[in-house]
Amino acid sequence: MCGIAGYIGTSPPTDERVASCLRSLDHRGPDGSGVYRHAGKNGRHACLLHTRLAIIDLDERSAQPMRREGRVIVFNGEVYNYLEVRERLAAQGEAFRTGSDTEVLLAALGRDASPGKAEALDGLEGMWAFAMYDEASESLLLCRDRFGEKPLFLYETADGLYFASEVKALMALSGQCFAPNLRHVRRNLLAGYRFLYKTTDTFFLGVRELGRGRLLGLGPGGEAVESAYWSPKVRIEPDMSFAEAVAGARERLLRSMELRLRADVPLAFCQSGGVDSSSLIAIAKRVFGYDVHGFTVVNKDERYDEWDLVQATIDELGLRHTSIPVDTADFLPNLRDVVRAHDAPPCTISYYAHWLLLRSVAAHGYKVSLSGTGADELFTGYYDHHAMYLAEMHGTPDFDEALANWREHIRPVVRNPLLQDPLAFVKNPGQRGHITLEQDSFAGLLCDNWAQEFTEERYTDGLLRNRMLNELFVETIPPPLREDDLNAMCFSVENRSPYLDRDLFEFCNAIPTRHLIRDGFNKKVLREAMRGITPDCILDQRRKVGFNAPLFDFLDVADPAVRAQLLADGPIYGLVRREGIAAMLEPGRLSNSQSKFLFSFVASALFLEEFS
Repeated sequence: MCGIAGYIGTSPPTDERVASCLRSLDHRGPDGSGVYRHAGKNGRHACLLHTRLAIIDLDERSAQPMRREGRVIVFNGEVYNYLEVRERLAAQGEAFRTGSDTEVLLAALGRDASPGKAEALDGLEGMWAFAMYDEASESLLLCRDRFGEKPLFLYETADGLYFASEVKALMALSGQCFAPNLRHVRRNLLAGYRFLYKTTDTFFLGVRELGRGRLLGLGPGGEAVESAYWSPKVRIEPDMSFAEAVAGARERLLRSMELRLRADVPLAFCQSGGVDSSSLIAIAKRVFGYDVHGFTVVNKDERYDEWDLVQATIDELGLRHTSIPVDTADFLPNLRDVVRAHDAPPCTISYYAHWLLLRSVAAHGYKVSLSGTGADELFTGYYDHHAMYLAEMHGTPDFDEALANWREHIRPVVRNPLLQDPLAFVKNPGQRGHITLEQDSFAGLLCDNWAQEFTEERYTDGLLRNRMLNELFVETIPPPLREDDLNAMCFSVENRSPYLDRDLFEFCNAIPTRHLIRDGFNKKVLREAMRGITPDCILDQRRKVGFNAPLFDFLDVADPAVRAQLLADGPIYGLVRREGIAAMLEPGRLSNSQSKFLFSFVASALFLEEFS
């Protein structure tokens, strides 16, 4: 895991801007840094920058930028199956001088003559953002991994292209101060995180992201070609039995964990009381004998308290564990630090809690953490999945039993009023009011009339599966992946997500829909796949909690100084009505949606103060 940046064009950055850029990426790579420059024959220049967080092959020989046979690479991420790829390449005559995955990646790309290096990329399992420069052709190739775990920001000018792992590095290298994208700020305030990644826009005008699963090639004349090297596909195997689904998911998740436990430094684990993180911890401990150290943010609100389940897992598995309490101390200064680290307002308060957790992980000396991101979207983890499942089962022999299970087990814990009708998607499969409910509720708080239309990608015809794929690639996974990366790298820690494995993903999208939810349990395939590994008290828990602490658990609005700070003049009040915020700050318990909006307001206010 590292920080990368660079430029290709006719006006190369000065040494001062290069040095400033490296300093801005130091937290992503405190173990070393390097710069590569190349002056081409046609007046174009290439510049590649790298800061290193050493995880695999800690020796200086694996430093970057790395050069091999006229190709130079800067690489942020991990190729988890690098040992297998290395063995295959060695059998084809390749020789290696390091033990790094970077050299394996560079060798694989060098052997691949296919358009866009598609053959080499197809054989890789991992997460990455990389830039590879070919000295002979004076061309640059940029690439991002399939799920978008590693970021890559782009800034194009008339003279060339800048790229970097973080926006602050783009600013430093280009010498530009980008203006905030107020439309994106409004989108975040009113519509929420589900709407932020439907385009490649960012919180800054003129800055975009390279999309996940995409390549951008720049030729010697500056010509640019962008393409997808991978896209998600659904190939349901209708005859697959439930037992086959369980066995296949188990095999692939264990393999994914085996690959993601590879490191030359110790690993830590993000731990909640849910199935997702608890299963990863149980696999590491019981299957691979790993000495697990779990980290948990402790929630004081009884509505979201999972400590009994966390403690049960600790006791049964014999884990080392660190709990991180939350309180109001230093919340606003800390949140400002998060905004500076992210170059953006964090989407929800759970990402602030995750920042606290990773600060503790780093303080305990770890350089890698594992999290359960992606399991909800692979295995049906949300309440609306139940309702969409009912719509797909309508008219089948399984419907009556599924409806009875909904009424007994799910309806009592669903808070969203638009999901309390089990036939909601039978009556209207296209309705998404449960997603846009908060936008409708808070539109009056904005100073101008603004609304974000809800759109959906069409990946497949199945209602439930298409919703899950939209969540995975557009709505609910891109935000935490960005937060996972920036929160972790803020403290020089690499985050890994074992559920975001290509083989596991493709297998899950072959499982018939009828197997996904059973007996009133979502994630039924995952639960049974982990039976005998994950504690039963975790697998038999139906209630979904997550980290949803109310803002007032962190922010003492009874403190006059805090209220004065939140209501003071600032650029945010060009977007939001001050009187509406003042009303929200009155004593009393906020609804969950009000708490979410108020957090977005506070985070957006700090962002605009920092970057306007």
